Amino acid sequence: MALVPNRKKVSCSSSYIHDDIAFGILSKLPIKSLKQFTCVRKSWSLLFQNPNFIQKFRNNLVTKSHSPYDDDHDDDVCFLFIWVVFPSLFYSISGEKFENEVKLDLPPQFDDIFHLVLGSSINGIICVYDYVDQSNVALWNRATGENKVIPPRLSERLPNFVEDFHLCGFGYDHVTNDYKVIQHVSLRPILDGRVREEDLPMTPDRFWEIYSLRSNSWRRLVVDMPVPNSNSTNVYLNGMCHWFGLSDGKSFSVVSYNLSNEMFFTTPVDCHARSFSNLMVLNGYIALTTKCYDDKFFNISVLGEIGVKESWTKLFEFGSMPWIDLSLDVWMKGKIFLSQINGKVACFDLTTEEVIEEIDFKGDSKNCLIVPYKKNFGTTGEVDN
Repeated sequence: MALVPNRKKVSCSSSYIHDDIAFGILSKLPIKSLKQFTCVRKSWSLLFQNPNFIQKFRNNLVTKSHSPYDDDHDDDVCFLFIWVVFPSLFYSISGEKFENEVKLDLPPQFDDIFHLVLGSSINGIICVYDYVDQSNVALWNRATGENKVIPPRLSERLPNFVEDFHLCGFGYDHVTNDYKVIQHVSLRPILDGRVREEDLPMTPDRFWEIYSLRSNSWRRLVVDMPVPNSNSTNVYLNGMCHWFGLSDGKSFSVVSYNLSNEMFFTTPVDCHARSFSNLMVLNGYIALTTKCYDDKFFNISVLGEIGVKESWTKLFEFGSMPWIDLSLDVWMKGKIFLSQINGKVACFDLTTEEVIEEIDFKGDSKNCLIVPYKKNFGTTGEVDN
């Protein structure tokens, strides 16, 4: 009779994952997903208070390619430099050291005026407008020369009132394959000495309108969004337009408008009294840059979930950087453009925290806009007057 040796059952616990391994995995997840794991383990609930984890997360964020501009060997990638003087000047800048500079001729309706670009470049199309008369708007494909002048809105002019337009967003509705522009309209009385304000009827309510390239028309939106901040920057990301709004005359928020379902969200923002904030798109996230003028700090926070104030996550915090005036835009592979107090533009690497290139446009960089751009030689079939 053969004897069978006793086999001891060995228990093996696979429920424990070392923090180093866990952090490596978690650092590759979106912020919204990370928030869902905070209840799993105490150390995971404090991820963004852990310098090692923050470093891993930042490195993954800035090195991962999310942007159509990330190929620095792509001849179709450049950035548009708009020098906001009178008249404004447009340049295309490209090259490893930004050595290629080409002055651009805008559509004829923008000759000799003070013009700006609304939001982001989308599929090679930019929205150009007259800063003084914001009813003068056009969509322009710089690569093909296609140009669509947006018609003025049709409305009854009220006597003794003038309309003020504030363009807030330019974006692409992927559901209907349509380009759209959002604007806020307010009316103010004309007081010329012959008309007293108390003799005028009540000032009409402010309202919002949206333009559709497909229908080539404006229509009024039935929404009650916060009033846009007069100095608001605006960006486009994943079918939504984002800009700064002001509620009750004092509460700042990021307003996010969905171009497909026409719903909007507001995400509160903490603003310091003596600071300047700007919106950018940083590798798939809405990013808020803040420069405080008192202690000279500069930081970048990203929004993990639209509409949730607690999901703002500060990823980059730089100490004393007195040479920075304000942030301009994100370039490629973790690099951003910063306006310097010496008037030059710095290309700043978020990974090494170093200025890798200075660009001297022989003008004050505080009076400029930078828009990353990728040429698109296809046609929308619509952007053509």
